[in-house]
Amino acid sequence: MQEEVENRTLTLTVNATKFTGRVLKAALSKYLAHRKNKKLQNSRDSPDDVKPYGRVSMEDLKKQYGDMKEIDLQDKGLRSFDRIAREYKVQYAVYKTAKGQYQIFFKAPSEASMNAAFQKYSKNRLKKEQRRESVLGKLKKFKELVKAPVPNREKRREQER
Repeated sequence: MQEEVENRTLTLTVNATKFTGRVLKAALSKYLAHRKNKKLQNSRDSPDDVKPYGRVSMEDLKKQYGDMKEIDLQDKGLRSFDRIAREYKVQYAVYKTAKGQYQIFFKAPSEASMNAAFQKYSKNRLKKEQRRESVLGKLKKFKELVKAPVPNREKRREQER
């Protein structure tokens, strides 16, 4: 058994008038591309029991386990939450209720994973808000200061004795 693992070989058949390094390189790259395509095809043909995590449709969310939880948001920053939701295996569906307001329904395999996902998301949001001000924001403030009228300043020259 050990010898079989150590002595794996690969046979490539190449038709060329002159066998050079470039021909070998092209043959190996085509073989690697073929292996990559085959691996992708196998992953696509995987069984349907694989459950997606992150954003799903409302119908898929209703079919899954447990109770749905709901939260109202006035923030569009769901892309950063999507990464965290996939990490903690949280599924959610988003409905837009009004302009700038969203209603989000959640499901997770356990309450702990849902809480951990929300804690990480809120921590990231707070960290993002506490970042220092951008250069464009500072520039905008200075432009407003320049446009504001300057108070009249009189210079007083007095001699000190």
